Amino acid sequence: MVLGKVKSLTISFDCLNDSNIPVYSSGDTVSGRVSLEVTGEIRVKSLKIHARGHAKVRWTESRNAGSNTAYTQNYTEEVEYFNHKDVLLGHERDDDNSEEGLHTVHSGRHEYAFGFELPQIPLATSFEGRHGSVRYWVKAELHRPWFLPVKLKKEFTVFEHIDINTPSLLSPQAGTKEKTLCCWLCTSGPISLSAKIERKGYTPGESIQIFAEIENCSSRMVVPKATIYQTQAFYAKGKIKEVKQLVANLRGESLSSGKTETWNGKQLKIPPVSPSILDCSIIRVEYSLMVYVDIPGAMDLFLNLPLVIGTIPLHPFGSRTSSVSSQGSMNMNCLGLTLPERPEAPPSYAEVVTEENRQSSLAPIAAFDDFERALQGPLFAYIQEFRFLPPPLYSEIDPNPDQPTDERPSCPSR
Repeated sequence: MVLGKVKSLTISFDCLNDSNIPVYSSGDTVSGRVSLEVTGEIRVKSLKIHARGHAKVRWTESRNAGSNTAYTQNYTEEVEYFNHKDVLLGHERDDDNSEEGLHTVHSGRHEYAFGFELPQIPLATSFEGRHGSVRYWVKAELHRPWFLPVKLKKEFTVFEHIDINTPSLLSPQAGTKEKTLCCWLCTSGPISLSAKIERKGYTPGESIQIFAEIENCSSRMVVPKATIYQTQAFYAKGKIKEVKQLVANLRGESLSSGKTETWNGKQLKIPPVSPSILDCSIIRVEYSLMVYVDIPGAMDLFLNLPLVIGTIPLHPFGSRTSSVSSQGSMNMNCLGLTLPERPEAPPSYAEVVTEENRQSSLAPIAAFDDFERALQGPLFAYIQEFRFLPPPLYSEIDPNPDQPTDERPSCPSR
């Protein structure tokens, strides 16, 4: 009798989204099928799956122990999130080649369903970094007597959702710095930088609106710039390894001495990047917006504004970023809000209270003689007189306009 051959072994997931990409979150059920195709009858000891999720870091550093001695120090650390095993066909033991307890699989294609639940604890988002990774996978193993096991591993993605519609991520970020350049005994004027963004949390594909003012009172030509950086931090054996990567950048106009540049919502788009990883003990992924002034021949003047890249985007009516608009810096159209050109005037007094209503409301009070005599003082007469008088006339003109403020002084002349 000629035994059949295994033609293919595949794993497919029951996807929860329209893109047909296996993406899950903590608490979700991961389900799918293991497909086995054979060209003839085969005898199988077991068909198993092994699902695992873990974060792992690894790097090496060279050490000198003397003039002629050097060694390499390895740094490794691992965190396991779950470890699930299941037998889809056959029995648990497969370490012998006995003919007992074998299952016959006939020629053709066969599917075996599997399913397991991800832990309810926060899971780190899937990530591939220079010195570490966060990976989730399912492995299928087919064991037959007198044959090497047939194995297949397939990864799936886990997102630990970060909702940017939270007060801490909707709060504006701002800062101000100043730098004075010195050249031997000559001191030039200061270079000042003020920058603000409307919130801390964003999602990939959004544009950050930057509001900044750069004033150059020095004698040099300077250039304002802005960049988004990703910082990967890996932890092992009490040591930390950091990798900083440029994500996006923009450049402003060059500023000569005595000039000022203002950014009224200059946009810097966030490219497709992985979300922030904030809850993993050995891997951390953070983002920051650096607004800085490039100064030739001197240390740059810079501001670091922290960012969090999330997975749940901003709700159209759920943000608190309207506070920025009070400074004349936020475009209402970006939130889908429009204001009428002129507010509607309130109804007139005659439309609300008629003379009949006014007289009838005063009549019941006269029925109580004792109460009337007790309230015949001047205070009661004042209240009665103004009780039903019409409100002040509606006006588009502010009766108490703001007093004009002095303009900011310019750079001192040299």
